Amino acid sequence: MLAEERRSKLLEVIRKQGFASLFDLKSQLDVSESTIRRDIDELETAGTAKRTHGGVFYTDGSPKLPHFDERQPAQWDKKRQIAARAVELIENGDTLLLDGGTTAYEVARLLVGRPLQIVTNSLPVANLFASGANTDLVLLGGYVYPRTGVSLGPYANDMLAQLNVRKTVLSVAAINERGFYNSNLLLVETERAMMQAAEEVIVVADSTKFGHQSLAHLCPLDAVQYLVVDDEISPQWRERVTSAGVELLVARKDDETRGASAAAK
Repeated sequence: MLAEERRSKLLEVIRKQGFASLFDLKSQLDVSESTIRRDIDELETAGTAKRTHGGVFYTDGSPKLPHFDERQPAQWDKKRQIAARAVELIENGDTLLLDGGTTAYEVARLLVGRPLQIVTNSLPVANLFASGANTDLVLLGGYVYPRTGVSLGPYANDMLAQLNVRKTVLSVAAINERGFYNSNLLLVETERAMMQAAEEVIVVADSTKFGHQSLAHLCPLDAVQYLVVDDEISPQWRERVTSAGVELLVARKDDETRGASAAAK
């Protein structure tokens, strides 16, 4: 296979999936990992892909979002496990609201291709679904925060007040005994509006977020229905979450395989 043809095929795989691991690309293209890495370097130079821990994202030459790009690789293995567990809560035909957090993005990536109605305030999330034939996409308007590519503020909140969804999936920056936090005051206001629009609220957060606080308090622990975490959550926090009446779903490493199966339904 010629280099140009191989890179075109590699880009098509990434475009359809939103993200692909080096192992997946090596298997699909039947070439060495060093060849895949060279091809990714070329795509990254062209602005159509971005390398991260273990794989590559499709970017389509989109504007750079420094905060999102920096945070996406952090705790990436945990985020993938959590996302794989969280998608088991999503049924085909659901109307689903997704925020712009990096863990929620991993959930969104596993939902690409499924028959859903997606509402989001996140440009990176919307980009995953924009060309999907099976998915109806609603992108919330408002002030777009340039570091993360999410729309915030009164226009986004007013639009949310007119919508009704089955489930909302939120990422958070910190969790302590008072509840959930995020690092942006406008974001917290918009996320509260997302919660009001939903029948069920699902928070996705890795175990490093527990026992801390951030700038803005979002809500108490008992204000959500589900909390999906990785298996490094402490026994004390397991007890505290379940005592608050929240259904705790603990992801494990083998959940990635099950998540892939759920995403293919």
